[in-house]
Amino acid sequence: MKWTRRDLLKGLGGLPILGAVWWVGASSAVYNKKERLEILNQLNIRPSLQSAVPHIGGAPINVGIIGFGIRGEQLCRSLGFATKEWMEEMRIEAEEDPNNKVLEDFLKQDRLNINLVGVCDVFDVRAKKALNSFSTSENKIKRYASYKDMIHSGEVDAVVIATPDHWHAPMAIEALNSNIHVYVEKPMTHTVQETYALRTAVEQSDAVFAVGHQHRQTLSFKTARDIVEKGTLGHVSLIQTNTNRNDDNGAWNYDIHEMANTQTIDWEQFLGSAPKTPFNKNHFFRWRKWWAYGSGLSGDLLTHDYDRLNCVLNMGIPDSVSTSGGIYTHNDGRNVPDVLQVNMEFPRYSVGSSQSKGKEIGMTFCYSATLGNGFNRPTILMGHDATMELGNKLTIWPDGSSTRYADMLENGKMQPNIPIYQYNPGATVPDAISSATSQYFADKGLMWTYIDGVRVDSTFLHMREWLSVIKNGGKVSCGIKEGFEEAISAHMAGLSWKLGRKIEWDADQEVLKPITGVDFDEVLLSNGQMEMVPIVMEKI
Repeated sequence: MKWTRRDLLKGLGGLPILGAVWWVGASSAVYNKKERLEILNQLNIRPSLQSAVPHIGGAPINVGIIGFGIRGEQLCRSLGFATKEWMEEMRIEAEEDPNNKVLEDFLKQDRLNINLVGVCDVFDVRAKKALNSFSTSENKIKRYASYKDMIHSGEVDAVVIATPDHWHAPMAIEALNSNIHVYVEKPMTHTVQETYALRTAVEQSDAVFAVGHQHRQTLSFKTARDIVEKGTLGHVSLIQTNTNRNDDNGAWNYDIHEMANTQTIDWEQFLGSAPKTPFNKNHFFRWRKWWAYGSGLSGDLLTHDYDRLNCVLNMGIPDSVSTSGGIYTHNDGRNVPDVLQVNMEFPRYSVGSSQSKGKEIGMTFCYSATLGNGFNRPTILMGHDATMELGNKLTIWPDGSSTRYADMLENGKMQPNIPIYQYNPGATVPDAISSATSQYFADKGLMWTYIDGVRVDSTFLHMREWLSVIKNGGKVSCGIKEGFEEAISAHMAGLSWKLGRKIEWDADQEVLKPITGVDFDEVLLSNGQMEMVPIVMEKI
């Protein structure tokens, strides 16, 4: 008997649901409420609702923003501060398209108990833009010439770091050493050595440290963790997650500002620890295309997928990583690859099994990326008993060879090609997603999630959590432990691509297994792929 849309609607109508969670499939043989509830009870899945965050009371937290580029502006909006230019742009877009609720959502966003007191950016135009939009007669915002001036000014309690990757760790360490709270964008560090140094700084500081993986606030990901922990999927042996982009913005070819020159940009401060090269506007605005300032696909985009799966599976650092790829779609002078395939091996990982003890253990995490194709490939978690497709909503299909669901499959209550469970926290909310790029970010939990049917900016929730912990104590969802795991895993992928060989992790010693004659940080900071290091086999 086939499952029809009419059957589906009848099934949904008779099922008590919480928000937008529903029983969707099995078979039309499951025709009454009792049998439907039997399946739900066996699955024992409940949506993970947003955790309550204590009120951020008392005196306002004085926050400084370091880096006011694309991401810096976004983070300021999540803190409640939007530029005049953005407000006008969104107003016009809302007039042209009534379904565009971006400005409306921002204006409805809860106010956080902060003062934005300072901005630091090496490009005059950006700094002046922030001052023009945010500085008022009641709250004068100061521009700082350098991040050290801001941190040691005595005027800030916390800093938000949204700079090129090679500045993340130095700035965060400087702030932590002064007990200034830190919210830093991913990837957490630019080198292996920095990763350890930053961890030490966090451990020795009284400040609250958070990494900007806002997808940890996404309700579908929290629910996915509950699903995995309850054994709904059985033993998960393979994960496939992907990045597909096919436009200039997605390939990091951002616009170059017409007012950019040696008089408006502090080039030496931008370079910092990077090689001393002549002034280059391409490098300044499109820094993600070079290893000297950025971390390529492995640090910029793989980190999104790794961390959102790590928050679901708590898998930690892989035992080994193998990477391939190249510069195949944008031969424009960049030295980071634009096509990347990463295999992370977790041979000891297990979430339990529905089969005999010891039969199933181990998992491979596959990340596949191209900046030359925009086809949407979903994230898939493949288990012995079921498969999960995970985005801003999630769907579960039973596996035809499942041990756990064998009886239901045999009597027709489940069918492999029909989902048994879906969770869409925004089912009643029109998203008006305007582009494939927006869908990409939404499915990775990077744009919004839903609370009680209301769309909420996930970055706002993540920053609110950080501010609440500053005021009330507690633990951030993405702190130094999670950041350390993200950074080491990303560095392993970058090293593997550059060296053309497997990179291994010693979990007992918490170090990368050494390779004779190889300085890992020297490799990470090099311009591109290096000659493969020969493996010398000793005679037995």
